[in-house]
Amino acid sequence: MSIQINSAFDSGNIEIHTIDGTKAELSIRKDKDSDFFQWFHFRVTCEIGDELELRITGLKDSAYPQGWPNYNACVSEDRDYWGRAESDYDESTGTLSITYTASSNIVWFAYFAPYSIDRHHDLISEVAAVEGVTCRTLGYSLQGQPIDCLTMGNGEKQVWLYARQHPGESMAEWWAEGALEMLTDSADPHARLLLDKCTLHIVPNMNPDGSFRGHLRTNHVGTNLNREWAEPTAEKSPEVLCVRNAMDKSGVDFAMDVHGDEAIPAVFIAGFEGIPSITGEQLEKYHIYRNRLAQRTPDFQTELGYPTASPGKANLTMSTNQVAERFGAVAMTLEMPFKDNRDLPDPEQGWSPERCKLLARDCLATLAEQIETI
Repeated sequence: MSIQINSAFDSGNIEIHTIDGTKAELSIRKDKDSDFFQWFHFRVTCEIGDELELRITGLKDSAYPQGWPNYNACVSEDRDYWGRAESDYDESTGTLSITYTASSNIVWFAYFAPYSIDRHHDLISEVAAVEGVTCRTLGYSLQGQPIDCLTMGNGEKQVWLYARQHPGESMAEWWAEGALEMLTDSADPHARLLLDKCTLHIVPNMNPDGSFRGHLRTNHVGTNLNREWAEPTAEKSPEVLCVRNAMDKSGVDFAMDVHGDEAIPAVFIAGFEGIPSITGEQLEKYHIYRNRLAQRTPDFQTELGYPTASPGKANLTMSTNQVAERFGAVAMTLEMPFKDNRDLPDPEQGWSPERCKLLARDCLATLAEQIETI
């Protein structure tokens, strides 16, 4: 009896070429109106004990082929706990081979642990019910989905935390969930301090259309939202336009744009070094934050990361650069790995939703300790 494979669900993405018993040859569907592809999410119906052999082909042309070596696919049998399935990448053929012994009749595979639109709405509803929290719809995506923003706190410092401009980077919304759990925990001293000193604006998912469609990087019309911040439009990037308009009304003192990186097996942040108006004080505050976070958690490091832009050469279409330039803010892009964390490897789960949520707490605690000088 042959296995069955399906991806016709929220964030599903796979193309089926052949199925032979417990073996299958597959490929990843491109983002709509775009050549980006890397995210996959599908389920396999099988017999308990089946030795699954799943080959995903054509990955030489994927968005980040350097993301496949030393990567193990995420796997779950209950869609709650996500472990890792043994995977091997053949660079010569561009094929990822996933092997897994099923202990359930249904097994789910994904590029990273998915964060569904239903879970997003549950999160928004739960947090919006907390006293002192306001939920705003800043605008709508091209397919009419709300761009939700949760606002809390009474302080003068304006803090913006926003995630999932790139929908396949689902770790970003796991991070946002962890941040919101901390900020609504009345017993957490760092949360209490932040709510006293700041007004916090949290956008857990800036790209709901791409998230639902199973895209890696773009919205419904193939737009990379993190290249739209200089001149967002209602036709191509209303998601960015409504968030930037809200920032213009509130101002921004501190901003964190949360992402995932396909290739680098570590957590790191990228700054705004190349913006035209950069000041020494602004840059110093960024460095203080980065170094304090590295001291606080061994899951964060400063050795691996992106090269910094030369003076005056920052790409102002990108969120972090635009926000730092536009508002004089301390802005940064947080990157988490799709692979395991090189410094603290976990063979069972690799980088996981649980670690995303814990990292969010460390990020906010670090901000709380520095908030007086931001």
